[in-house]
Amino acid sequence: MKTLLQIFTWWNGSTIGTRFHTWRNGKRVGEDQMGNVYYEGKGRRWVQYAGLAEASAIPPGWHGWMHYRTDVAPSQEKYEAREWELPHQVNLTGTAAAYTPKGAIGNRAGRPEVSGDYEAWRP
Repeated sequence: MKTLLQIFTWWNGSTIGTRFHTWRNGKRVGEDQMGNVYYEGKGRRWVQYAGLAEASAIPPGWHGWMHYRTDVAPSQEKYEAREWELPHQVNLTGTAAAYTPKGAIGNRAGRPEVSGDYEAWRP
C-alpha cells in the first residue's frame, strides 16, 4: 500500500519520480528539526517532507534559503531564529479546530447579540 501511495500521491511524502530525480540530480544540503530534507541541483532547490507535504512546515531559516533570499543554508552556518520568529504551528484550515471568528456561520457559539444602535431593515 505504501508503494502505491508513493507512486500516485504527492501529498504523502514524495513520489517515485521525485525520489528518482533527487537520486540523480540532487545534492543533500541539510535537514531541519522536523525531519524535512533539503536538496539543491541544476539551479533548483527542493524539499522532501518527512510527513505530509505542508509548505508551512518549513522553518523560517530554511524558507529564506528555499526562496533564494540567502545563498547560505542554515545547515552551513550558525543560524539563530530572531525573537519575532515563532515556532511552526500546524495549519488547521478545513478542520474542526480551524479558527472561526464571532458571527461566522461555522462558529458554534452563535451570533453575538446586536447592540441597541442597530435596527434591522424590514421591507
